[in-house]
Amino acid sequence: MIDFARVRRMMIDNQLRTYDITDLGILSTMNEVPRERFVPDPLRDLSYTDRSLEVAGPESAEGARHLLPPMIFARLLQNLAIRHGEKVLVVGGGLGYEAVVIARQGARVVVREPDPALAERTRANLAEHGAGAVVVSIGPMAEGCPEEAPFDAILVNGAVQVRPRALLEQLVDGGRLGAIVGDGSRTSRASVFVRSHDAFGARAVFDAAAPVLAPFREEPGFVF
Repeated sequence: MIDFARVRRMMIDNQLRTYDITDLGILSTMNEVPRERFVPDPLRDLSYTDRSLEVAGPESAEGARHLLPPMIFARLLQNLAIRHGEKVLVVGGGLGYEAVVIARQGARVVVREPDPALAERTRANLAEHGAGAVVVSIGPMAEGCPEEAPFDAILVNGAVQVRPRALLEQLVDGGRLGAIVGDGSRTSRASVFVRSHDAFGARAVFDAAAPVLAPFREEPGFVF
């Protein structure tokens, strides 16, 4: 039987710390939250590998959902620089892992999930891991969560090929959105968008590969 606590510690030391993750809050929280409890049983032994893990198949509403690789999630979260008390939207919440990590750092978290069955499983996981105050909103991912907006930060849990306009509009002035921009291959870039009044700047922060979320997939002939 795998000693998940030991493997989790190895993830912190051998993956995160060596990938320029220096935020002690992120390191501590990811060492506490049992990532293996947020993946389907057949994939549990792979919970701490450097790869995306499918937590909901393509038959789910709006397509498959994945856990980002630990290094990518942690570094993207570090670049969002979420502060205690800020309101954060997680788009495509999987089974709630990202929401638990962010909530345990003192943020107020909302998850947007289009699949009702997956949303119920997410709520159960959140309650089990002390994040029952997280709001799980059911609806299209690309629409964000207008009833809970505005947000200080938004995490898109996957890659986008089209500009997430509705999400950007739900940021406060100075708010940040983190997503992987591109086709999901290793030529894609994790990027942070920042709102300044009615303008949105973006900066690429590191190379990253992750599956594209179906609602943000590029249509033929579209240019990002």
